[in-house]
Amino acid sequence: MATRTKTDAQAAKAVDTARGALLEQIAESEVGEHLGHIAEGERVVTHLFECTLAGYRGWRWSVTVARASRAKQITVDEVVLIPGDEAIVAPEWVPYKERIQPGDLSPGDLLPVEEDDPRLVPTYSFGDDPVDPPLSDNDRAQVRQVADDLGLGRVRTLSIEGRDLAAERWYGGDGGPDTPLAQSAPATCTTCGFLVRLSGPLSELFGVCANGNANDDGRVVSYDHGCGAHSEVQLAKRHEPQPLPGHVFDTVTHEEFEAL
Repeated sequence: MATRTKTDAQAAKAVDTARGALLEQIAESEVGEHLGHIAEGERVVTHLFECTLAGYRGWRWSVTVARASRAKQITVDEVVLIPGDEAIVAPEWVPYKERIQPGDLSPGDLLPVEEDDPRLVPTYSFGDDPVDPPLSDNDRAQVRQVADDLGLGRVRTLSIEGRDLAAERWYGGDGGPDTPLAQSAPATCTTCGFLVRLSGPLSELFGVCANGNANDDGRVVSYDHGCGAHSEVQLAKRHEPQPLPGHVFDTVTHEEFEAL
């Protein structure tokens, strides 16, 4: 069980020492009230002061002081500006490739794929062992040449990892079984006549919707997905449209019309 650090009394009382060290670097107009202290370790205490800089609401000046064993003199370790619980801070930086979402690309935008992207493997490779060393530039050129000679068309194809990532993304997305649309569907896509099955390993779980009236038309859906546009859906009798009443006068023929 973690033990609570005992606060050093002399270091905790060194508010004036901490403020003095702070004012040696920061203008007095930018330093506010003393907000308290935190015991960082044995004979180590951090004093917090309000930051009054414009635009830094919720930030604090942090001054850490320490005292050597059996010594009376307080030593200043560091002076830094830190955010408090209500401080406005920049969000954690995320590489642009991880920020891009489906639908973000505009006409003309390019999103290159790294040569060692784990989602792709050479269409014709030099072995299946995952511990094989990465291909050199010369080896990659040979792979492209072999793919061209064999008429394979694509230099690289989907790897097992890339396929699994796609399956997880599709199954957990709008075409999966957990959406409100699927939960309220009368039947699943696996029994729908509009389902176009895929080929390969993904065909065991996914197909493409071909119903132009459905929300998922042209999209990948899981077999246990569903919607109200299922091919075999039928309305209950109470929901069926009421038949139109017959004509008051039959005006199909001129003779009958003239007889009136």
